Amino acid sequence: EGSCEALCRTLVSQKGLQRETADISQSVLYTSLMGLLLVTDNECFLNAVVQCLSHTRVLRNYCLLKSHKQEKFSKEEAKLMEFSQVLSGLWDVREGDAVVNPRQFYSVFKEAVPYFSGYSQQDAQEFLRFLLDKLHTEINRRPYVKRTGKESDQKCVRFISEEANVMWKKHLERDDSIIVIFSGQLRSSLHCSVCSHYSNTFDVFCDLSLPIPKRGEVSLQECLDLFSQEEKLDKENSPMCERCNRRTECTKRLSIQRFPQVIVILNRFTTSRWSISKSTVYVSFPLKNLDLGPYGPVDCGPVLYDLYAICNHAGTVNMGHYTACCLDENGWCFYNDSEPASDKSSLCPVL
Repeated sequence: EGSCEALCRTLVSQKGLQRETADISQSVLYTSLMGLLLVTDNECFLNAVVQCLSHTRVLRNYCLLKSHKQEKFSKEEAKLMEFSQVLSGLWDVREGDAVVNPRQFYSVFKEAVPYFSGYSQQDAQEFLRFLLDKLHTEINRRPYVKRTGKESDQKCVRFISEEANVMWKKHLERDDSIIVIFSGQLRSSLHCSVCSHYSNTFDVFCDLSLPIPKRGEVSLQECLDLFSQEEKLDKENSPMCERCNRRTECTKRLSIQRFPQVIVILNRFTTSRWSISKSTVYVSFPLKNLDLGPYGPVDCGPVLYDLYAICNHAGTVNMGHYTACCLDENGWCFYNDSEPASDKSSLCPVL
């Protein structure tokens, strides 16, 4: 059988899903069957993102098994899990090349996020962020706890790894759902130029927005190098030094303290105070074995990721079209709701 019901029975026979782990230091490669998605009214951003998420195996299996019904803390209905119905349709291939219309799901989403109402051009990056955030809120395994101002820090902790683990544990005490597979932890390190004091802060991230060097063609590694490059801060733009107790010139460096199971990398649109711009620089990237180890803790070793989905944007900031390229068991497939067909030709490794 080629239906989602058959897939669900297979998953159940394999004792369901493996609970996602906190630490991932291996390659991530997901495959799936193929489905088609078609809607209208400037909703190509939704199609592209949904196809990418549909090829995220851990999330897909969780949705098809409706595991949230047993796990979520809230007694309220998880309305946005209408998303599961869309995935079920995409994976039910008994109808051949039948079209799946996610209009009901999108209607529920717009009720939760009115910003997406109307017929204006929307951004796939924002849609992905809002969708994952709202899904997490509905299916969170933890009770809602209101944050009360600045929480007490852990300066008594001896080592950076211990401090990071304490902060991550606090995060999971409030936020724990299948969406955590997209979550990692960033470390921001400040070095005071006056007293040489080092301080660290740790923040949870669900995607990495990388800067793009302004050249004709660059590699993804060069974008990562620029992201983690040491930055000099003057007194006006620097935080208070904990030891000097005043603003001083300092240096700042970003690194990945904890790697997510599935990493989302964004590097096409940039936002300034007055405008949004799109970089047209070609960025080359590997299809397999992207090593993020050099951007993590010292001596963490290789941290390898394999590519399985790409969300493409063609056009300008004000007008454009989103498509997706995803890897399935037959190779790379091209998803375009303006031309509902699949292209299984090789994908050129340039984004």
